Amino acid sequence: MQDEARFKVVACGRRFGKTELAKTLLLEKSLCHGMQTWWLAPTYQMASQVWRDLKMSLTQSMMTTTNPAANGLTDTIAINETERRIDFGTSGGMIAIRSTHNPDNLRGAGLDFAVLDEAAFMLPDVWPEVVRPMLLDRRGGALFLSTPFGRNWFYHLYQLGLDPLEPDWAAFHFTSMDNRLIDPAEFATIQRTTPARVWREEYLAEFIEDAGQVFRGVRQAIYTPEMPIHHQEAHRYVMGVDWGRDNDYTVLAVIDATTRQLVDLERFNQIGWAVQRGYIRAAADRWQPQVIWAEANSIGSVNIEALQREGLPVRPFMTTSRSKGPLIEALALAIERRDIALLEDVVLLGELESYTLERLPGGGYRYSAPAGMHDDTVIALALAWYGAQQGRLQVDFA
Repeated sequence: MQDEARFKVVACGRRFGKTELAKTLLLEKSLCHGMQTWWLAPTYQMASQVWRDLKMSLTQSMMTTTNPAANGLTDTIAINETERRIDFGTSGGMIAIRSTHNPDNLRGAGLDFAVLDEAAFMLPDVWPEVVRPMLLDRRGGALFLSTPFGRNWFYHLYQLGLDPLEPDWAAFHFTSMDNRLIDPAEFATIQRTTPARVWREEYLAEFIEDAGQVFRGVRQAIYTPEMPIHHQEAHRYVMGVDWGRDNDYTVLAVIDATTRQLVDLERFNQIGWAVQRGYIRAAADRWQPQVIWAEANSIGSVNIEALQREGLPVRPFMTTSRSKGPLIEALALAIERRDIALLEDVVLLGELESYTLERLPGGGYRYSAPAGMHDDTVIALALAWYGAQQGRLQVDFA
């Protein structure tokens, strides 16, 4: 960070160490050089975590520092918990932690320096309309740190930093592997078990144009079986069931775990639960699944108990923010690597190709169908694939 550019844009992979870098930089500027500085995060939760970490780092630095500019300042530090602000009386410097969740609350006095942490997940007007004007009178600088999120406004700033005709801007790129404190074997495991999109964006810090697409290579995963498909005595079958709510559909998907092929897909709605359970029971009679993984949320638990009383090998899968990600990512990885063969069902193909993800600040994804569309076949297929991979081993997301 010794580059003299006024505005520095850093695209970096997860666990690279950007937070430690920014904390060190702000402490130096405010504590040693008396600068007025802000740290901006996209959510209140992230801002609160940074506030806690910063106070801990400050305490540790005061106990161990050998910098003459910092010695003797312990008694002149004022910490305001309400405003999440630290003032250094001797140097006159200041660090304030702010969330950009409501940009209108950010307007204030001039700044010498601002850190925009996870900038790609902030609203695009935070920088030009709020932060940039605060740097005017002091000719302040800014550091933008983030993992990429498609090619949004953060990507455009990164391009400015690459332009040799923009001397005020500089761009830097670091992958997660540039953090030498992490065992390389960890990354090898992650790459092997993670969809390419996630690996490239989260760990290689690449700007991916279609970052919102979850399932890639859907059409290439299609196979054309001889119809009708019959049950094979020596094969193992697994069924996944997603229960319909309101205007959604109840869907059952059956995978031949021996050949890793989707062999049956049925969807129905606007009929009673007893009739729907009858359809599932009939499909189970045809395919003799080793296990039926069924979504347990909402009405699912009642239907699951009813099917279990009838002797069907049904297991509940509770879909939560924690369990849905691994469920969907496992299916995405299987389709991407051609580990699963799909039937040419127009509804299934449409739902897979339109399924989207929303990257959340601080990591993780939110998976869903676009507004007005369904994801019933996606969830049923994902549950069936989950069962095909697990075999007789049950893995719970607790």
